[in-house]
This record gives sequence, structure tokens and C-alpha cells, in this order.
Amino acid sequence: MLNTPATSTQVTHGQRLWLYATVALVMAFLVIPCILVMPMSFSDSQYLEFPPRSLSLRWYEAFFTSPEWIQSAVVSLKVAGLTTVLATVLGTLASYGLYKATSLFAPLTRGLLMLPMMIPLIFVAIGVFFVYARFGLNNTITGLVLAHTTLAIPFVMIAVGNGLKSFDPNLERAARSLGASPVTAFLSVTLPQIRISVFSGMLFAFVTSFDEVVVSLFVSSGANSTLTKRMFANIRDQVDPTVAAISSMLVALSIVVLIAAQFVKRKDV
Repeated sequence: MLNTPATSTQVTHGQRLWLYATVALVMAFLVIPCILVMPMSFSDSQYLEFPPRSLSLRWYEAFFTSPEWIQSAVVSLKVAGLTTVLATVLGTLASYGLYKATSLFAPLTRGLLMLPMMIPLIFVAIGVFFVYARFGLNNTITGLVLAHTTLAIPFVMIAVGNGLKSFDPNLERAARSLGASPVTAFLSVTLPQIRISVFSGMLFAFVTSFDEVVVSLFVSSGANSTLTKRMFANIRDQVDPTVAAISSMLVALSIVVLIAAQFVKRKDV
């Protein structure tokens, strides 16, 4: 451990204690709520309480035996699946096109595509709601998929763009010189080299859509309500540990996604 500086400008671990403490506090602030919600989901009480007085699986059973909850979960999975496909394809093509572009408008185009990540979601939701009202897309699966795809594309572009930075363009040029078409060269040479970045972008797109709640509050309702919107309505109208059980499963799903991403990355290496 570095206790004394080797040079006059080197920072020791002792001088970094404030940074370590700050990082620990931020991590605790982010992680502790996720940890607390899990034991509450196994409570036998009618209300959320910590620590639970007795353990039970009744709230998991309440979720899996409720047609409303299951329908919302199916809608969320359907929307997230379609969003993942569209956002991955469009985000990958956009990132690749901007990587190859030499126009002065390329940075402007990239900035416009990144706007959904920078604009507050409430503004996006209000704008989408009024546009959808004109075209009859409110309360439809199509409307949800289009809105979520717009929100997910920036994440795919960032992931794929990072992969393209380490991509060797000479290999694609060699394929083109041997007679391969641009599409063939991309599919057979470029895409295999950036597949891990594309896969990472795909995971980000899925999580972005599945966890999105603000836009869904405005453009979905009734039979097409997403799981996150129904959870929000449940917290507003009646507070019971069913929401804690669903939250625990969502946390577990996020952990599984992260493990899958690391597994694919290690296997590729």
C-alpha cells in the first residue's frame, strides 16, 4: 500500500480516504434499497414492513395468480423484445454509418440521435403523448415500441460506437477489394468483430424498455399497461408487498443480465 508519496505530485491512499468514503456512501445509497426490498417481499404482513415479522411466499403467489399482473408482464416482455430488435438494428446501423461518415453534419446527426438520453423523460413523454394523439397510437403496443425504441437507440449507439473504436477497418477494405459488397463485408467481417458491443447494446435496449415508466404512464393504459405502470398505480392506490415481490424479481433479472453479459464477454475472450 502506498503510504508515502514516491514523488511530490503522487497522491497517497491516505489522501484519497475522502474519495473512498464518498464512493462507499454513494454505493450504499444505491444498493441498500435493493437489498431491503427483498426481505420485505417475503413478508406475511398485509403491508410493507421491515424487518418482516414472519416469512411467506404469498405475495409471489399473488403476482403469478393475478391475471392483471401477468398481462402487464406479458405486455412489458413483448414491448421490450420488439424494442430490443428494432433499437439494436437501427442503433447499430446508425453508429456504423456515423463511424464511416465524413460529412460536417455527422456530429450534428449524432447529437440529434442522442437527444432522448439528454432531455428529461417527462418532456419526452408529453411530446410523445400529443403526437400519438394525432395518429391514434396512444394505448397501443406499436406506440410503446416506437417510443421505447427512440429511448433505447442512444444506448445501443454508445455501446456499438465503443466497439467500432477498436475495430480494424483494413479488414473490411480487404474484403471489399476481393469483391465483397458493402453489405456482405459488414455482415461477414465487421459485425463479427463488434458482436460483443452489439450484444451489450441489445441488453441495454431490453433493460431500458422493460424498466421504463415515465413514457408508459402517458401512452399506455388498460389492457396494454406495462408492468412498471401497474406497479406505479399499485403504489398510488394500495400499498402491499406484491410490488416488493415484483421489484425483487426485477433486481434478480438485472443481475442475471449482467452475469450473462460478463459470461459472453469472457467466452469471447
